[in-house]
Amino acid sequence: MLNVATGTKWVLGNWKMNGRLASNQALLAALLTDAQVNVAHVGLAVPTVYMAQVAQTLSGQPMAWGGQAVSRFAADGAYTGEVSAAMLADLGASFTLVGHSERRQYFAESDEVLSAQIRHAREAGLLPVVCVGEGLAAREAGEHEAVVAAQIDGVIAALQGSERVVVAYEPVWAIGTGLTASLGQIVAMHEKIRACLLEKLASSCTILVLYGGSVKADNAADILALSEVDGVLVGGASLVAEQFSKVCYGAAK
Repeated sequence: MLNVATGTKWVLGNWKMNGRLASNQALLAALLTDAQVNVAHVGLAVPTVYMAQVAQTLSGQPMAWGGQAVSRFAADGAYTGEVSAAMLADLGASFTLVGHSERRQYFAESDEVLSAQIRHAREAGLLPVVCVGEGLAAREAGEHEAVVAAQIDGVIAALQGSERVVVAYEPVWAIGTGLTASLGQIVAMHEKIRACLLEKLASSCTILVLYGGSVKADNAADILALSEVDGVLVGGASLVAEQFSKVCYGAAK
């Protein structure tokens, strides 16, 4: 899962802290009946408490699933409340988000913590999807490229030797604010991210740059049509089957 052909546009949904058993089952049932959604380049990042439900429901299906975060600790032990990469893999996860803007903001996850998460995810056979992005102050000050480049530099050592590196760009100022990044802004930042990664990683490494700033059913097709965008990370729209399906249709074009 998530082992798809080069050039295929990825769609990853992030449920964040949402869901209940009944609504999850109804959403998954709707998605699984759609041939353009239940495919290998579509995945869902789900809350820890619902992983067993999602793992069972998606068992044998092309659609992938993964975690929204992972512990910086690899070994089992006295780390109350933590979920290790090995635990995610044990349930059948194929990826995990790392460094989502909300984790950086609310849980103060540092480059050191994120690097440990990346290393442990890779060791467990999970694909780390590394999130980067700038706030409104940095964007308005013209420091957005420097901020994102620094975030990449902070974890680049943990990505060395990867066959595939996936980075999701989240303009934090465009998440849940009503503000929207223009297509030109998206292209420019994706080009910068790809250049930073190519400069520091082996040329044989496959690099995918996803966009994750308030992706919705009505803007996904235009974003996914950009050659610099390898896929999208979808928040609220991934909780509504009709909206998420429309995003996936945009990826299939």
